[in-house]
Amino acid sequence: MTKTYAQINEKIKKGKAVVVTAEEIIDLVKKKGAKKVSQEVDVVTTATFGPMCSSGALLNFGHSDPPIKIQKLWLNDVPAYAGLAAVDAYIGATELSETQGINYGGAHVIEDLISGKKVKLYATSLGTDCYPAKEIETSITLKSINQAVLFNPRNAYQNYAVAVNSSKKTLHTYMGILLPEFGNATFSSAGELSPLINDPEYRTIGIGTRIFLGGGVGYVAWEGTQHNPSQKRDKKTKIPVAPAGTLSLIGNLKDMNRDFLRAGIFEKYGVSLFVGIGIPIPILDEEMVVRTSISNKSVYTTILDYSVRKRKRPSLGKVSYAQLRSGYINIKGKKVPTASISSLYKARQIANILKRWIKDGKFFLQEPIERLSLRTKLRSLE
Repeated sequence: MTKTYAQINEKIKKGKAVVVTAEEIIDLVKKKGAKKVSQEVDVVTTATFGPMCSSGALLNFGHSDPPIKIQKLWLNDVPAYAGLAAVDAYIGATELSETQGINYGGAHVIEDLISGKKVKLYATSLGTDCYPAKEIETSITLKSINQAVLFNPRNAYQNYAVAVNSSKKTLHTYMGILLPEFGNATFSSAGELSPLINDPEYRTIGIGTRIFLGGGVGYVAWEGTQHNPSQKRDKKTKIPVAPAGTLSLIGNLKDMNRDFLRAGIFEKYGVSLFVGIGIPIPILDEEMVVRTSISNKSVYTTILDYSVRKRKRPSLGKVSYAQLRSGYINIKGKKVPTASISSLYKARQIANILKRWIKDGKFFLQEPIERLSLRTKLRSLE
């Protein structure tokens, strides 16, 4: 039995769609089998909430009087990129304040805006005949500006490696603090709940897919930067065993909130933006049931030694998310404590919110206008 997007959306419209989370479908399949579940369930919701450095916002401030063609721009002393049009700019999440350094960055500006706070704007220009102003200092809020678009070039990694440290020195990384001599292991994934884990070959998640983004509605804009579908995959599950596919996401920042979009500081490393993402997966056929009913016991990732300061870090083997979630893994005979830098609690919250939106007829599925590439290869800078 197969279904179409139109059929599923019609059931959503009538309030008859059966929606479960990616965790709930696991037990359903154990009890009823994939074939029966494919007939009963219409949508599976997936989610993740974690640090996603490749994030930022496109902003349009409107014109001042006299007008200015902004060439250099600071928002709360954080440099933003103004090489677009006269009053358009892009602020990256990881950009640091010129006065506060690592304690405040672009992610904090974004969080301040969605919190309703005033943000100081300072800009300079060479001045032109049509844009005579050479300097402006004012304040903005999310309500006072025109467009505010969250546009993230790379989010929702399809699996990610576990980070450890074999050296005798503590390391400060984007994977958190790594203690010496395998003192801990950190990871960042919702595992069985994570979006691209549940759609490993991108059958339903593609360009145009409607999603939950930062508390509002967003879309998959393109494949994400560093999209690497050619990564080695598990033969049975088709899930990559290391960092692979990524998504470029877009949404209206004005509809988002700080419950699902938060700035974070990684000690002695930098600033990042924690992003909440939820993606619905339509159960088109029995195969999608098999894919979405994958459990942490069957999802594996690779352990990498971050003490090796090279592009290609040595692999120390593979480990399942069930092992990672148990609190300990074994590395070279040593019991190593594990910790996630992403929030499973928040991911579960998002999956259930999206489930409720769909069941209440407030959120409909959008069929991708184009599938993500399965052939893109990751290149390196030589």
